[in-house]
Amino acid sequence: MTTQAGTRVPTADTAHRPARWVRTRLRASPPAALLMAALAFVTVFLAAAFPRVTDRGADAALQDFVSQKGLNATSLQTTSKTREEDNAVELDRVQRQLAEKVGRQLALTQPGQAYGARALGDRGMGNPEYVRIAEKRTDPVLGLLYLHDLAARATLTDGTWPSPGAVGGPLPIVISKKAAETIHIELGDVIDNGVEGSGARRTTVVVGLYQVNDPQDPFWDDLGCPARACLRTDPEHEHWMTSGFVDGGSLPAMARWGSNAENFWRLPVDPASLHADRLDRTRSVIGSFLTGHDATALAGATGRADLHTSSDLPGILIRADERYQASLPLSAIGPAGVAGVATVVLFLAAALTTDRRTAEIRLLQARGGSRTGVLGRLIGEVAVTVLPAAALGTALALVLLPTPRWDRSVLAALVATLIALLAFPARAALLWARRRAAGGRRRLVGELTVLAVTAVAVAEVRRRGVGTGSGLDPLLVAAPLLLAVTGGLLLARIEPVAVGRLAALAGRGRGLIGFLGLARAARDSSGRRKPSVLPLLALLIAVTTTGFGATVLDTVDQVRTRAARIATGGDIGVSLPGYAALTESFTEAAGALPGVRASTAAWVEPKARVLGADQDYTEAYLVMVVDPAAYAEIARTLGVGEFDPAKLAGTSGGRDTPVPALVSPDLAKRLAAGSSQVRTPNGNDLRLTVAGTVGVTPALPDPGKPFVVVPAGPAWERLPDAKRVNEWFAVGDVDPEGVRTALRDNSGARPVGLAKLIADGAAAVGKATHGLPAGYTVHSSRETTAELADDPLQHAAGRLFWYAAAAGAGFALLAVLLTLFRAAPDRTALLARLRTMGLRPRQGLALIITEALPQTLTAAVGGGLVAVAAVALLGGAFDISTLVGAEVGEVITPVLMPVLLPTAGLALLVGLGVVVETLVAGRRQIATELRAGEQS
Repeated sequence: MTTQAGTRVPTADTAHRPARWVRTRLRASPPAALLMAALAFVTVFLAAAFPRVTDRGADAALQDFVSQKGLNATSLQTTSKTREEDNAVELDRVQRQLAEKVGRQLALTQPGQAYGARALGDRGMGNPEYVRIAEKRTDPVLGLLYLHDLAARATLTDGTWPSPGAVGGPLPIVISKKAAETIHIELGDVIDNGVEGSGARRTTVVVGLYQVNDPQDPFWDDLGCPARACLRTDPEHEHWMTSGFVDGGSLPAMARWGSNAENFWRLPVDPASLHADRLDRTRSVIGSFLTGHDATALAGATGRADLHTSSDLPGILIRADERYQASLPLSAIGPAGVAGVATVVLFLAAALTTDRRTAEIRLLQARGGSRTGVLGRLIGEVAVTVLPAAALGTALALVLLPTPRWDRSVLAALVATLIALLAFPARAALLWARRRAAGGRRRLVGELTVLAVTAVAVAEVRRRGVGTGSGLDPLLVAAPLLLAVTGGLLLARIEPVAVGRLAALAGRGRGLIGFLGLARAARDSSGRRKPSVLPLLALLIAVTTTGFGATVLDTVDQVRTRAARIATGGDIGVSLPGYAALTESFTEAAGALPGVRASTAAWVEPKARVLGADQDYTEAYLVMVVDPAAYAEIARTLGVGEFDPAKLAGTSGGRDTPVPALVSPDLAKRLAAGSSQVRTPNGNDLRLTVAGTVGVTPALPDPGKPFVVVPAGPAWERLPDAKRVNEWFAVGDVDPEGVRTALRDNSGARPVGLAKLIADGAAAVGKATHGLPAGYTVHSSRETTAELADDPLQHAAGRLFWYAAAAGAGFALLAVLLTLFRAAPDRTALLARLRTMGLRPRQGLALIITEALPQTLTAAVGGGLVAVAAVALLGGAFDISTLVGAEVGEVITPVLMPVLLPTAGLALLVGLGVVVETLVAGRRQIATELRAGEQS
């Protein structure tokens, strides 16, 4: 209905229609709704993101680990006996069927696929003009293969590609031009490959020479010796070996040439398709292709009953899974800490909202609102802000962090959403509960229960350990959090009493700020002495988990460095093959390099024999040390095999005069009965007297068998022909490139004869580095440490921890700020009154800082102590070998700096947050309070 002036008059239907609850509440306080939505968004995003970050790190580590094993190890190798009717077309057909059926369940990589046939018997090349190694004069050896699409990976340099040969004639082949040059094979040569059992002579004819396009391509692994002539060093003889390739139509002839032949198909699994959470399924699929239902299906589809598939991939995946499972307990602590802090913050936000709206909720109750109706409206109100933010946070995490597994992320996001959605209604429901006296028996019983559960959890973790590769242990995640909760409950009891005492002491002084700040810190907003447990818990959990994780990472770094130094035998070391010796000019030049604190050369003989009084011998290492004092310093620096250098102070004497020796414990027992001597491989004997026992020595960090360490000077006097060194060790900050330069400039004799052939062969496959001959190795603990640390699994665990530490610090800061917001009205009114009494703004800031400081310092110090206690109680249960990169026996022990630095950083961050909040919001609130009543 409308009046003449156009004004609408309320009717009975419109005059009493209630406004929509949610819209009214959101309009009443838009900032609170926006802050709640932002908090829900961040919390749900992190809850969904952390599982995906974990999965992405685990997948990257798995794929890198598998890729490093090489092409052959990560492939399915399928073989079948070569038949009389086999040819290139038949092998192509089988290849297509295998790739199709295997590719349905396993992702294959195309570049590494290879198939063909190989003769199972290699044959000698008896042509007298071919090169033979002078020492043994053994014929060079030829192996025959057929390889599909050889022309795509090799370039023909002379002649033609092979074709099927005439029946009864030589088998046409092509060989590598480099191999032909080494063995002196000429184009057109008919190679004598020996006599068959029937007396017929086997022959091949070289119709072409080729050059492999990329000899270092992993494609050529396990395909004979196609790029060059390889040196084979068998126990009885050494000889040259190379591979020749036949045409696809010569497979039956190749089988007769080699007495037998087999077809092969290599199907490499793409490492990029592997995922850590699907390893069980992947192993099951591969196992089925090896010996299960799929293996039978492959044989039936190809029509080859003898089809056999093998692979090293199942064992590799088992090892990768063990590494992943071993890293899970250590990498889960950080996200678990974030989850604990975030939960506390959500409950704090709910408490702040409830305090702000207590009067409103009680009014609704007084006007007849039922508990169900009011809580339903509150849930609807929160849902409008939380659910869209949670959905956006979940979707953003799924998009920004792609990974196949999404169930854990969605589940974590749902849990976080439920907490954010129900925290405020649940807190509001407590307003209907009957009030009980604070500090009653219920609280004491609850705290004692938490203490008992914590003690049981810690005891169980210490009893059975957690880092055993069995996967994520919920008890491990719970133990540090329970310690933090127990510490928080204890500090919540102690803090008000301690701060109240400090306030009483401050009240005796002349200043007012300290007394007021401490007095307010000892009481809640209602004025009662009551510990504020939730902010303490948030700070304690953040500090405890950060300090614990930082200690773990610091221990890993320290242990890795020590393991690298022990493996090196010092900070830098040089080792030579048995045929070579270090020159005196090198040892002098290397010892004079900048940073060298102690260095010595040594001769390490791995095949010495120690004879006891019963003349029974034990094979052992013999280490002749040039400078025992320097060697003792190296042992002391490494912390392994320490000894008094005076024990190796030998004296001059004849051949029968014994020299002092340090021996391993197993040898010490045998030699305690009487005289002993060590015999070198050339038959020289050196008499010994046991001067001491050491379990390990720098030259042999993991000897695996007994050893003897003697001073080189006295030993050389008795054995002049043993006067040479092949190892050099040093400690100090030494540049490995300087040592390599000194070795290149002073390397002395070069390898000759067979040793030179070995060195050249190693250089041909890229094993020689830094311009040094093959076998000349410079070991650097710095480089070894970097190599051990170059593991995506370790990097993923470290990144996850620091992400969690940053998120935990942010939530802890938010918890403190929420506590300040909760007390803001009362504090603002107090400051406004004090301002009218002459309180300066700077003093007001000091008052707020003094009020917040006790809780922050208590949480920081208490959290640091709890972190140290957690390390001391739980550190021995961890196996950190996976994160170190090597098998180690060290345990995590409390260290001051890793706990102190994050603790101090978090305390500083919280303090800065308090100051900023006061400067930004405090002044405006005080000004508003002072202007109250101006408009009346």
